Amino acid sequence: MTDIQETKQVKDLVTLGEFVIQKQHEYPGATGDLTQIFGAIKLAAKLVHREINKAGIADITGYAGQENVQGEQQQKLDVYANEKFKAALAARGLVCGLASEEEESFVEFNQPQNVGSKYVVLIDPVDGSSNIDVNVAVGTIFSIYRRVSPEDGPVQLEDFLQKGTEQVAAGYVIFGSSTMLVYTTGNGVNGFTFDPSIGVYYLSHENMRIPERGQIYSVNEGNYVHFPMGVKQYIKYCQERDEASSRPYASRYIGSLVADFHRNLLKGGIFFYPSYAGHPKGKLRLLYECNPIAFIMEQAGGIASDGHRRVLELEPTELHQRTPLFVGSPNMVKKAEDFMRAFA
Repeated sequence: MTDIQETKQVKDLVTLGEFVIQKQHEYPGATGDLTQIFGAIKLAAKLVHREINKAGIADITGYAGQENVQGEQQQKLDVYANEKFKAALAARGLVCGLASEEEESFVEFNQPQNVGSKYVVLIDPVDGSSNIDVNVAVGTIFSIYRRVSPEDGPVQLEDFLQKGTEQVAAGYVIFGSSTMLVYTTGNGVNGFTFDPSIGVYYLSHENMRIPERGQIYSVNEGNYVHFPMGVKQYIKYCQERDEASSRPYASRYIGSLVADFHRNLLKGGIFFYPSYAGHPKGKLRLLYECNPIAFIMEQAGGIASDGHRRVLELEPTELHQRTPLFVGSPNMVKKAEDFMRAFA
């Protein structure tokens, strides 16, 4: 490809900023706020991308020497990413507060530019951060809500404890062989690939749709003996030979929710993290992981369930609430729910 051909090809691409502006007319009362919030998210994501791509030669891998509110060892990258996203969002003046998997409580942005802000953001700054040491894909998951407390007062806990159905937007950034930002505002799912040479996200995956059925199941089978009977039976179903349903399915488990979810979104499949003896309420966080992932999946034509109920309708009662998660191709999630009901 010549330089002229390459330049023309780039000119034909749509950037993330251009795309968001083009779609603003689809939302009643749109003011351009989301464009600026996404601007903050993509800026912080660029900084995290830069650090991840220096892993091994920069001091960004390994433990930070402290625990988060869940009692888990924080990685250095967790701390770095949390601070970058927090600073970027606070600086835009459109977000009045943030709740993060790495913070014990929500963070109020009370600088003059944030007074009267309409939105709150919930975020998992680096999902799968323990994998950074071994060069495996990790990601950022986020969701945006309109606050419910008075805009002339301080942000409140109730602003963050909203059902997933109330999300204004949700998305994730996956840091893998390329860096991609995938998001929805309730009108389909679109993906943007980062060009690090010029620092721009270009539309690369328009109107993403998950296949009705897939041939991949993703679960940590190391916990098999502790799983509920319904989950055990569903795994056996996935492993049985049946030509009519193209079984057995392939088992693929990376250990980064974003990476497993992204693969299944593109190829079709199911990811599930059920409750078990060590985590009777599940392990994944409802607000920081499951709600945004569920919103994206439903907008892509899939299903997100806790095994019995729609994830987006679960009532949050605390910031770090956990829940089981079954998410993916409709045919596969419905079958998993059938097994959960049969062996309840």
